[in-house]
Amino acid sequence: MWDFNISIALGLMRKTAPFIIFRIMVYFGIAVAYVLATGTGAGIGYGVGGFGDEDFRIASTTWGGVIGFGATASIIYLMREYLLYVVKAGHIAVMVEALDGREFPNGQGQISYAKSIITQRFGQTSVLFGIDQLIKGVIKAITGLVQGLMSLLPIPGLSNIMIVVRAFLKLAVGLVDEVILAHGIRTRSENPYASAKKALVLYGQNAKPMMINAAWLTLFTWGLSIVVFLVMLAPAAVVVYVMPDAWSAGGVVFALLFAWAVKVAVIEPFAIACLLQAFFEVTDGQEPNPEWEAKIESASAKFQTLGDKAKNWVAGDTQPAE
Repeated sequence: MWDFNISIALGLMRKTAPFIIFRIMVYFGIAVAYVLATGTGAGIGYGVGGFGDEDFRIASTTWGGVIGFGATASIIYLMREYLLYVVKAGHIAVMVEALDGREFPNGQGQISYAKSIITQRFGQTSVLFGIDQLIKGVIKAITGLVQGLMSLLPIPGLSNIMIVVRAFLKLAVGLVDEVILAHGIRTRSENPYASAKKALVLYGQNAKPMMINAAWLTLFTWGLSIVVFLVMLAPAAVVVYVMPDAWSAGGVVFALLFAWAVKVAVIEPFAIACLLQAFFEVTDGQEPNPEWEAKIESASAKFQTLGDKAKNWVAGDTQPAE
């Protein structure tokens, strides 16, 4: 049914508990920042609204909250490279170490140890972020290739089914880029572009079992996230109640925020722990298939870019290859 062991995944979560706590602090901090900025913006808008009538006050309060929310979103967008570098890639690094049975150095914390691994493999944050963006583009192309092969099957009504399949696959491959990054960390590759290119070919030639595994995990993560969202509605409604001119939709927005925080801080690491097992299991002992490499290269310009950058990469380089 799937190629991962749930007990092993939970064990990885336990072994990397310091990173789980770190993720909780980071992502719940972001959620709280959204709430505070939105509330502050709404409060300022409410104060400004005192110079007008009731309709003006409602409008100014709403726009104040929207501006506060938008300002926070802009800051988080600017932090995305840091979050990938320190939080996501760092957690992957210690998960790989734990999965392979390596001991963490005595006297060194997991977070600082993970940062040293990521710095050694990728150098600057811009390098890792650039590789991750290329990987995501290639994964989309591989998914398109698999969808294209499925569309050729002589099944009545397949076109309607494929609409649902495409939407589901888009969700299911959302964490695969992190698994591709894990390949380079595990193999201690000195060329992050070349290792990503190789891992993508391995993923492509094993796309069917990997997508099945990802599909099961997608059902789990989104199902649990919906439950968390429903649980968060009550405390979110309390937060909205204390805000000036409480928003009718505010409770839903804040519940979504805190459900998102739980999802990325706790649920997604479990899914990654499972996907890592699946990828290493199904690709064990394999070498990239030249036919699949040619297919991906013809379908994705970003895959070609990975190859070009791999050729220009210098071991120990800290700058993106030109």
